[in-house]
Formats: sequence, C-alpha cells, structure tokens
Amino acid sequence: MKRAGFASDPGRARGRLVPEEESGFRSCFQRDRDRIIHASAFRRLKHKTQVFVEHEGDSYRTRLTHSIEVAQVARTIAGALGLNPELTEAVALAHDLGHTPFGHTGEDALHALMAPYGGFDHNAQAIRIVTRLERHYAAFDGLNLTWETLEAIAKHNGPVTGALPWALAECNATFDLELDTHASAEAQVAALSDDIAYNNHDLHDGLRAGLFSDDEIAELPIVGDCYAEVDRTYPDTDAYRRRHEALRRVFGVMVADVIDTSRAALAGSGAESVADIRHLGRPVIRFSDALWSDLRQIRAFLFTRMYRAPSVMVVREQVARVVEELFPIYLGDPRQMPRHWHGEIDAAPDETALARIVSDYVSGMTDRFALQDHARLTGRDPIRH
Repeated sequence: MKRAGFASDPGRARGRLVPEEESGFRSCFQRDRDRIIHASAFRRLKHKTQVFVEHEGDSYRTRLTHSIEVAQVARTIAGALGLNPELTEAVALAHDLGHTPFGHTGEDALHALMAPYGGFDHNAQAIRIVTRLERHYAAFDGLNLTWETLEAIAKHNGPVTGALPWALAECNATFDLELDTHASAEAQVAALSDDIAYNNHDLHDGLRAGLFSDDEIAELPIVGDCYAEVDRTYPDTDAYRRRHEALRRVFGVMVADVIDTSRAALAGSGAESVADIRHLGRPVIRFSDALWSDLRQIRAFLFTRMYRAPSVMVVREQVARVVEELFPIYLGDPRQMPRHWHGEIDAAPDETALARIVSDYVSGMTDRFALQDHARLTGRDPIRH
C-alpha cells in the first residue's frame, strides 16, 4: 500500500544520539526493530507476568507473548492506514520493556520503595533500558535507537507533561523528545494495539483460569454478538473451538473499528506530514465513541472478575512481598548483586544513585529469577508461606 504523507519516513529520520553509518539493506526503523528483538530485556519478557505469575501455567500470556500480539495488530493497522509498519512494530515490541517482575503489582511495590529516590515508572524505565542499560555494543550504551523510535516509546500514550519521571528526564536532557506534543501516528497505533490485545487475551486467559464462564462474558457488549455469530455459523462445534472463534471475532471488531475511525479522523485532520500529526493537539488513532463505550464495560468486568479476583489478589500480595523484601536487601548490601554490577555500585555518588542502580537490577528480573533470588536470600518461599 502507498505510504501516506503523514507516515514516518525513514529517509527523513532525525538520526541517532551516536551517529552511525546506515545499513545498505535495512531502513533505520527496521534496524531499530531488530535491535529491540535481540535485546536482553526483550528476551526476559518471556518470564514476566502479564496477569498470571509465570509459575501459574504455561498457557497464559506473558509480557513477551503479549508484546508479539501487540506488534501483529499494530503492523496490520499501520499497513491499512498507509503508515510505516517497521516503526510501528518497533514501538509495539518495545512498549513493555521496562516492566518489573510480577507486572503492575511489582511496579507498584517498586514505585513505593523508590519514592524517596524519584519513584519508578515502567515507561520511563523502557527508555532507560534502550538508552543505557543494554550494553552489548562497543560504540555506545543502550541500543542507539532513532529519535523517532525513542519519541514513540516515551509518549505513545500521549504528551508527557508536568514533573517527568527521572529516567525519562535524564534521556530528554540529552536528546530532546519534544514531550509536550503528541507522538507520530505509528506510536499512536502501537498504543491502541496494546488496548486491543489485552482486552482480548485477558478474556481468554480469564476463561482458561476459570475466573468466569463463556456464558458470563457472552452478556458483554461485542462479545455476545460474536458468540451468537459463531453459534449460527458453527452450531455443532465444541466448546473450545466456539470460544476461540468468538474471541477472534472480538479481535476483528476492535481492529476494524480502529481502522475505520482512524482513517476518517486522519482524513478530517488535514494533516499532510508527521509534524502536522504531532501538533494537532489531539490523537488521530482512536476507537469510535460507541466501541469505546463498549470497551469500558468489558474493562469494568475484567477489573472486578479478573484483576481483583480473590485468587489473583492472594498471589499479588505474595509477590509484592518478594519485591518489598529484595529491594532493601540489595540496597543495604549491594555487593549481593552480580559482579558485573559492582563497578557501577562503587561509582555511585550517593544513596539516590545507588537506589536507582538497585531499582534497575530488581526491575530487570524475571518472575522466576526474583522468586529464586528471594528464596536464596531469605530462605523462604513467599508463594507457599
């Protein structure tokens, strides 16, 4: 499909913090995407919680499978709207790099522990990872991503105003990401694709976990119509196939709505360039008002029946203690951390700098490693006691 005038053009990218000779066979955005896929932080998403802690079963989504699903949706939408699919995919793959072990539960615990030192924010931590903490390249720290990819990671959910998270402020002081504007349309696609993916797969994982039934979610808007369509088309199919057929239709409804609504919004915006998109003062990638209203009902159901389900809350309390107990152990005795962190520890000028190093280490842990390290350091298994 022909690229739209407001699509991000790799030939006009603003460059990288450390200048590099560009590839002869990959665009700069393809190269960014590939570096993200090969990053250590991306691999660790395999064992990081989406909703269910990694040890609870092999069939539930993890941060890695979620990110892959987001990237698939994002690339589809970007292609339909004439946007740059490689930049969109790069942002989608990177959007959760900064997550702690145990999902938002781990993040909440770490943010509270880091309150005296500037707090913790997973979006800002993703920027810290791709600009500093990945240390595989001889010429620079981080992945040396293009300005466009960094901008998109930083503000795919909209402009970032007010007091900045310290990790984002640190990067922005060096490479101004124009945080007071909206991001590119590609970044906005990645943000909406995140919503589409988790609204769909959380229904599927909640069903698999037995937190609610097919009949219960068939009472929800969008979902009920999809089950009814499957029943008309495949009246004799088994329960498992019926569920999958219905939920893939839910996926399709959300994707089609974003494409149709955004196509109209882009056409009505008068935008002719990426700069126009950034300075419109409003997002151009969006759900229709009707579908957004339906999604609010689905989210409310998931919040009550899944995210705050008693069985989920018990595990959340247990894993929160893992982070709450690991952090002060490392802050009090940072040489318990692996040897390759010791040089940075020794160079820390004050407790705030040291706490941020400990935060980098703890937030980078997988669920599995955090549980193992907690058992090693405390002699207890918090999941069983």
